[in-house]
Amino acid sequence: MDLKEVTPLVIYDNECYLCVQFAKFVNFLAKGRLHFVGHYTDFGKQIRESVLDSNALEMFWFIDSNTAYGGRAALGPLFSTILNVSGKNIQKKIVQDSCELSCKSPKAVFFRSASLLTHSKRINLRNL
Repeated sequence: MDLKEVTPLVIYDNECYLCVQFAKFVNFLAKGRLHFVGHYTDFGKQIRESVLDSNALEMFWFIDSNTAYGGRAALGPLFSTILNVSGKNIQKKIVQDSCELSCKSPKAVFFRSASLLTHSKRINLRNL
C-alpha cells in the first residue's frame, strides 16, 4: 500500500495501554477520519523501515502528505488536521494487541507523558 493513499496517518504503540487510549481519544476527536497504524503491525514495520528513523519506536508519529512528525512536533499538525479534515469515516475499531500489567502503572503513565514532551522529530517526505 502506498503511504500517500493512507495519509493523514497516526502511528502509535499498539502494545502500550496508555498509547492505545491516546489513539482511541484522537480517533474520537477525528470522528474516525484518520488512519491509525500500530508500530508493531506489518504495515507499521514497513513504514518504520522505509520512512522513519531508528528511534521511531520512542514516540507516536503523525504523517501527512509531505512530512512525518514525531512526538511533540506531531501535536500541532495532528490537532490542526483534526479540525480541518473532511471526508467519511475510514477508521475501524482500534484494537489493543497486548499489554503487560506494568504499562498501566503511574510510573508508566509518567514515563510515556514525559516521553511525549521530550521527544520531537520531523522528517521531510518530499525527498523520498
